[in-house]
Amino acid sequence: MSNLILSQTPRQIVAYLDEYIIGQQEAKKAVAIALRNRYRRLQLSQEMQDEVTPKNILMIGSTGVGKTEIARRMAKIMGLPFVKVEASKYTEVGFVGRDVESMVRDLVNASINLLQNLQKEKSGHEIEDYILEKITQKLLPPLPTSVSEQKKQEYESSFQKMKEKVKSGAMDNVRITLEITKQTEKMDDNLPTEIIKVQESLIKALNVRGDKIKREMSIKEAKEALLLEAQNAILDSEAIKMEALKLAEQSGIIFIDEIDKIAVASKDSSKQDPSKEGVQRDLLPIVEGSVVQTRYGQVRTDHILFIAAGAFHFSKPSDLIPELQGRFPLRVELQTLDEEALYQILTQTKNSIIRQYQALLSVENIELEFQDSALRALSKLSFHANEKTEDIGARRLHTTIERVLEDISFCAEDYAGQKISVTEDMVTQKLQNLVENVDLARYIL
Repeated sequence: MSNLILSQTPRQIVAYLDEYIIGQQEAKKAVAIALRNRYRRLQLSQEMQDEVTPKNILMIGSTGVGKTEIARRMAKIMGLPFVKVEASKYTEVGFVGRDVESMVRDLVNASINLLQNLQKEKSGHEIEDYILEKITQKLLPPLPTSVSEQKKQEYESSFQKMKEKVKSGAMDNVRITLEITKQTEKMDDNLPTEIIKVQESLIKALNVRGDKIKREMSIKEAKEALLLEAQNAILDSEAIKMEALKLAEQSGIIFIDEIDKIAVASKDSSKQDPSKEGVQRDLLPIVEGSVVQTRYGQVRTDHILFIAAGAFHFSKPSDLIPELQGRFPLRVELQTLDEEALYQILTQTKNSIIRQYQALLSVENIELEFQDSALRALSKLSFHANEKTEDIGARRLHTTIERVLEDISFCAEDYAGQKISVTEDMVTQKLQNLVENVDLARYIL
């Protein structure tokens, strides 16, 4: 499976990322090569595979320029387990060293979910058939074993007809009494391993006793209620767990955002922050390669790809401890988004924010169009707002477009059946004064 999902070339990966992210070619190339190297590694001998470790990446750039989006889209196209964590959360009161390992446990959970969803798609017909059989058996109880062959054939014919009716939805409103397995509460994976094992033992004991409840419900509700039971009966959960551990180890990606928040700036060296430096030292063994205990088994972190990102406005990458710096040998700087880049984000990205608003308002029977001059004005004013206040990159577009379309969205029923064209004048009227007044811009945009 890993060979199949990792076999895209760097050019193919970058071409896919280009559909969603404007510019930032250096960063795209770095992640594309990192992924291709994983495919190349899997083609080597086992001895050589153990020697080849991922080249972790440090992305440097302001918020909203595409750091997280590149990593997330990359994981999505490849079908790889991916988690994003904020480094700064590990400095909060109440966190201790072992909690840094929670990112690996989260990755394993992401891997389990990924494989479960794949298996559900493959086994969709079997799962559906299990549910239909169970419901139909409630409507037509089985015949006694002593009946004649003719009666059995008549029953089988009736059973199949009833099953088709249940499948088509014709019986959805009929009510039946169903015995379903009682749902157990989801365990917190970040509890100590010993406590998790005790909880799992208790759950198994309850399930052995047949912890079931009877409920009266419509057949439509029964189809939903039996879904989990059907999945547990059809899917091989043990095989999924074993494959998920392997997938997380060999192909998992952990994106550590805000890593600059745990760097201690050199100008502050006189007042070292032990919590920040402590988090760096806790991260080090995980990034270097260690064994983390999860509820599904042990995970080695040697071949997990780590991508760290930060704005580094008030610190530099060299302010991280040397050992951690060394674990991120590839560094890419993402460019600040200028007026032209913001315009391209509006017009050239797949499912751009413009298309999103057009789709949202089409629900209200409103046809929304944007004149090119209006999009140019939006880009220009968004860029100026970023210059005059905090630079939040492409996220500024969400704020400015929402401001322009606020009245139309609020009074949508008044515009039903109409075609509305957003003009440059509309954009200027809504935004010009806000952008020019820095104090207003800080609070409203």
